[in-house]
Amino acid sequence: MTKIEPLHRDVPSSIIRVERDASNDTHWCFMHAQHAFADPEYRACFSPRMLRELRVFARQTIESIEEASAASQNHIAHIVLGSDTHVFNLGGDLALFSQLIRARDRDGLMRYARECVDSIHLLHSRLHPNAHTIGLVEGDALGGGFELALACQTIVAEEGVQMGFPEVLFGLFPGMGAYSLLAPRVGAKVAEQMMLNGVMYSSEELHRMGVVDVLVPKGEGVRAVHELVRQNRRIATARLALHRVRDAVNPVTLDELVRITEIWVDTALQLTDKQLRTMERLVRAQLKRPGNDDTAPDDSDAAKSAAF
Repeated sequence: MTKIEPLHRDVPSSIIRVERDASNDTHWCFMHAQHAFADPEYRACFSPRMLRELRVFARQTIESIEEASAASQNHIAHIVLGSDTHVFNLGGDLALFSQLIRARDRDGLMRYARECVDSIHLLHSRLHPNAHTIGLVEGDALGGGFELALACQTIVAEEGVQMGFPEVLFGLFPGMGAYSLLAPRVGAKVAEQMMLNGVMYSSEELHRMGVVDVLVPKGEGVRAVHELVRQNRRIATARLALHRVRDAVNPVTLDELVRITEIWVDTALQLTDKQLRTMERLVRAQLKRPGNDDTAPDDSDAAKSAAF
């Protein structure tokens, strides 16, 4: 049996769970560790704390891969992003968005957005030239959660999962990398439609569209990741070379992401009070727990998003 070693600097109170499989240099990061839900206000979204902890994980992982890669030029490591709860990630911190917009705090919104795109770009660039990133989507991925999955080189999703961009429900668009990351997979026109129609797509649909790379039955996601790691290790030289080809053909620069997120911030500051109230009602949906039968907020626009 493969031995899984917890990352030696992992913090017990962390809201992410980190493990490393030393036998094949695979680094696992599970967002929304179960003990985080002891806080009744915890939401499975990109809170500032989540962003900070992901940066710590990235720093530690880079150091670990550097050490392993020094011994072998063709060494390949894997970084897997998943979740410990019933959703992958519900996207941006809507409560924080509303607070900053009502306060007309452009600098605060820009700081948050910059932290998001820094993380997206770091993940898209694989953290290290010898790494391959995998998004393990076992639950719904909305907005920024979907963007996080798209930043990975490979998306492994289980059947029955929903992914999409609900931001249009309150007058926004997904501004943390969606266009840059989705357009190379489906084309610019389809990417724009997906960003503006508010539709939640099933993992089965996204697999047919070429967005999801590996589709497996419910409960088979982790097994599929292990198989993908084995395959990549057998073709490590070709896989690492293909990374460089992809970067050359479809480069996504940090400068590009920052310019787009500046448009997102300016758009957010133009939201009306009605749109902000819709956003605030949707915060309730981010508080839903596994097994909680509460329905989504009673709002005709919000009802368009089944995931809420």
